[in-house]
Amino acid sequence: MLDYRLLEALSAVIETGGFEKAAQKLHITQSAVSQRIRQLEHRLGQPVVLRRSPPVATALGRRLNNHLQQVKQLELGLLDEAQGEPLKVRVTVNADSMATWLAQALAACPLSHQMDFDLVVEDQEVGLGRMRNGEVMACICAEAQPVNGGAVSPLGVLRYRALASPAFVEHYQTRIDTARLVDAPCLIFNCDDRLQHQFLEVQGLPPPARQHRVPSSEGFVRMALQGLGYGMLPELQVEEYLANGRLVDVGPEFILDVPLYWHFWQTESASLTALRHAVMDYAGQVLV
Repeated sequence: MLDYRLLEALSAVIETGGFEKAAQKLHITQSAVSQRIRQLEHRLGQPVVLRRSPPVATALGRRLNNHLQQVKQLELGLLDEAQGEPLKVRVTVNADSMATWLAQALAACPLSHQMDFDLVVEDQEVGLGRMRNGEVMACICAEAQPVNGGAVSPLGVLRYRALASPAFVEHYQTRIDTARLVDAPCLIFNCDDRLQHQFLEVQGLPPPARQHRVPSSEGFVRMALQGLGYGMLPELQVEEYLANGRLVDVGPEFILDVPLYWHFWQTESASLTALRHAVMDYAGQVLV
């Protein structure tokens, strides 16, 4: 039989990225966390965490954490949540959804006042890794394939356009010769952001030579407005600036439609099902 007290210690180390933070989360000492991890490894006969900075779960550790998250969801379905503590809902989400439509979608759930949301912002293609490792209850990302033990509901399409300020377009003459974009500064969210590369590839161009790394969806828009670079921006986020001319297409109008999906565990509780349906309904109204 698995000792879920030991699995909780493993989950805390994975979620927080360290033994000290895991101890704070569990309200025990750091040595107690280390002892529980060692006990778990001794019982299983193999390591569950690689002692690095930050610690990295082994394949077995990830499976155990995945199992623990599903057990928690089964427990939620058995509890009278109305009489218990608020439900902590940990979700990974891409930054652009967080900056545009997600808050309204969460608020549309009738049970949202009974939930404490822990939203982890990840790039479009990255967040599912946390789901696969059992770190979250749900994930919004562009991947359609569910993880083992999970399922997927389509949300809609977030539409992007390659945009910059009129001053930027004039300075780099990108509408006269799209190839000039290769040497013009490009905005990226982080090293995993490939949207701008996809745009250039469609134009038959190589990757950008210059980049501004801007790990903020709101900051990304501000950088574009100030003429510091061009980038792929969600239409939903910049409708006002397109209407008043503060942002324009950098060249031939290029639209990139990114489909979004809600990943969830097949064992989700009734409360999480209600949340998923509310998010799907709202997304259906605002996404393409």
